[in-house]
Amino acid sequence: MSLGALYVHVPFCVKKCAYCDFASSKTRADDPLMDAYLDERLGELDRCADAGLLDHCKTVYLGGGTPTHLGARRIGALAARIQLLCPQLIEFSCEANPDSLTDDVLAVLVDAGVTRLSIGVQSLDDGELRALGRIHTAGQAKERVAVAVKTGLDVSVDLMCAIPHQTDVSWRRTLEEAIDLGVDHLSVYPLTIEEGTPLEYQYRNEPTPWNDEDVQAKHMEAAERILAIAGYSRYEVASYARPGKRCAHNIAYWTGVPYLGLGPGAASMLDAAGYDHARKVYRWLPPRKPDSVRMRFSTLERDVEFLSSRETWAEDLMLGMRMTDGIEATRLDIAPQTRDELLTRGLIERHGNRLVPTHDGWLLGNELFGTLWDLAVPSP
Repeated sequence: MSLGALYVHVPFCVKKCAYCDFASSKTRADDPLMDAYLDERLGELDRCADAGLLDHCKTVYLGGGTPTHLGARRIGALAARIQLLCPQLIEFSCEANPDSLTDDVLAVLVDAGVTRLSIGVQSLDDGELRALGRIHTAGQAKERVAVAVKTGLDVSVDLMCAIPHQTDVSWRRTLEEAIDLGVDHLSVYPLTIEEGTPLEYQYRNEPTPWNDEDVQAKHMEAAERILAIAGYSRYEVASYARPGKRCAHNIAYWTGVPYLGLGPGAASMLDAAGYDHARKVYRWLPPRKPDSVRMRFSTLERDVEFLSSRETWAEDLMLGMRMTDGIEATRLDIAPQTRDELLTRGLIERHGNRLVPTHDGWLLGNELFGTLWDLAVPSP
């Protein structure tokens, strides 16, 4: 069995942000639901370990919601149990928001073996933060990130562009101030206005020129230039890192490493052996189909998807092209027409024995990824 990654979803937040459509909910810090949820996840972790699912797990990611909203006692217990049950961990990441990243929470995360923090900063401009519905201030974000860096943890910050009130100047200032904090990794991505969110309702009948595709592209290109000068390299569509500081967990997703997801907003993607082990824990899982290579399932919806070898191949091509390293050129040999089309359109190019996304392929990622995913269905 080759399970390499574990994701644990914590669906609680102090407040839902205006743009958020994730599986999370506003929850009081003293709500007994959080203790019940912790007990449920601890029990599930124990059952997965007993079934052998965690024996070879290399990376863990605590995501949200806001995991740090659990508070020091709860998140410390969760992180410590994960560390105990995953003996081969090389990276342990935890998402955090500045408002709940207290000194006590930081201390228990370090003690429990967490190695990496991903802090949801989004902007370092107070007006932009208010427009997004964030509850921290720019000053609070800078102070908490600086404290986290001093603990010795690898620290990443999330930044968002093409948002209300943002200008070229304020975007550059946010990037430069984030760099000055000494973080090793940044995730930079444009805002998507999701249907049904407060932000979508607010602007439903108004133009959003600050979010149009040209603005998104301009700000993403500015980020690449500014971060490159500061010593960060882009290694994925939205991810930048100093040398040796790439996120191993996210790379696992993009390179087809089997992963297990726990919690209501989590999904799992397993190979045949991993799926057979998972059926010992999740008795509702049906037997795998004989021709399936990869299995995806959600424990909340009890939804299972079986992928054939061709679908698995197309998915790996699509995900691999998120990375600046691209894919081995031979992997597209059986689809020469698609390969030549992408080369002609300038969305990919050859680098030795690899095919990698071009600058246009990076900016027009949806076109590139969609073309590759279409290979899942054989041509008539």
